Amino acid sequence: MESSEDEKDGNIEGSTPKELARPSEFKGTKFVDDVLKGPNESCLENFRMDKHVFYKLCDMLHTKGLLRHTNRIKIEEQLAIFMFIVGHNLRTRAVQELFRYSGETISRHFNNVLSAIMTVSLDFFQPPKSDVPPEIREDPRFYPYFLNCVGAVDSIHFPVTVGVDEQGPFRNKNGFLSQNVLAACSFDMKFHYVLAGWEGSAPDMRVLNSALTRHRKLEVPDGKYYLVDPKYANIPGFIAPYPGVSYIQQLEFGGGFHPQDARELFNQRHSILHNVADRTFAALKERFPILMSAPSYPLATQVKLVVAACALHNYIRSEKPDDLIFKMYEQELLLQAEDPMPPLEIEQPLGPAETQVLDMPIGTQELEHASQIRDAIATEIWNDYIRDYAATDDVI
Repeated sequence: MESSEDEKDGNIEGSTPKELARPSEFKGTKFVDDVLKGPNESCLENFRMDKHVFYKLCDMLHTKGLLRHTNRIKIEEQLAIFMFIVGHNLRTRAVQELFRYSGETISRHFNNVLSAIMTVSLDFFQPPKSDVPPEIREDPRFYPYFLNCVGAVDSIHFPVTVGVDEQGPFRNKNGFLSQNVLAACSFDMKFHYVLAGWEGSAPDMRVLNSALTRHRKLEVPDGKYYLVDPKYANIPGFIAPYPGVSYIQQLEFGGGFHPQDARELFNQRHSILHNVADRTFAALKERFPILMSAPSYPLATQVKLVVAACALHNYIRSEKPDDLIFKMYEQELLLQAEDPMPPLEIEQPLGPAETQVLDMPIGTQELEHASQIRDAIATEIWNDYIRDYAATDDVI
């Protein structure tokens, strides 16, 4: 799945933002130097990361022999070209105007950097740790109930461009051409695992099965589990909300939320925790808008762009946890106040997830055990909630 070095420009041209435009006599080298010598905010706006993070990535790719300086273009400028394209949804022709290089040169360095990032991408995806995540351990709503939870798994549909003969499988149930991307997210908004490239029409459970059975598979530590939303069945290693029960994020004690039973309260706590997947996807799209543009690259390149963007997301999160873009999406209920996501990104189940075809060999006993784990958590949360609610009434 290697990218071609002479990809054609996309049909849908991005435009250079006004604040980024430069007179024609300015070469790309001076533009990059000006940004890197300027305020940190300028580097974040132009190259989507802070200056020290940018320089460290350049050093890493150079040390590993994945990028090298050429007679005309230093590694810093090569990475800047790539980040400018993915971070501003610009095609080759628009970038030519800014960096003053030919389309062939822009495309070649874009593909070189993409290949370099793909080569190191596995280093940026780390499996879950064995200890309890602080986001759970330090919150009485979730601890000790979800102490074995390591994160959230969800899918997102990114638009794709494919030939007419290939469009059928990629057309999702909302009528859009997309690739179905599965991701396992940690509670600190990193990606543990990403599987990109499945056709938009592929059922989510089939994609999950693929992630669990392929060579580079999604690993769930023994005794641990991820949270999944109603698109998925409740199976070993993946705890879903109760089907047929309200699944919304609301505040307790004064927030207008009055659960009627253990299942409704479990779903509410589950939804707040699982929301980290929505916020992680939102931060990813904010930093790399090219993902939502159906870029006119070969399909293999479009798939690589998703993986590379997630890898860079993790790298930046590790190097600069308080990065401005991450800070925008750290609050657990932040997305509730925003407009609903477009239909392209929401895959509602056709029916109760547990009645769907699992597409994986799971025995009845294993399914029953997964249900028992969920019931035990729900019961413990409910009993403590009733006790605390009664104590609140006594105080009043």
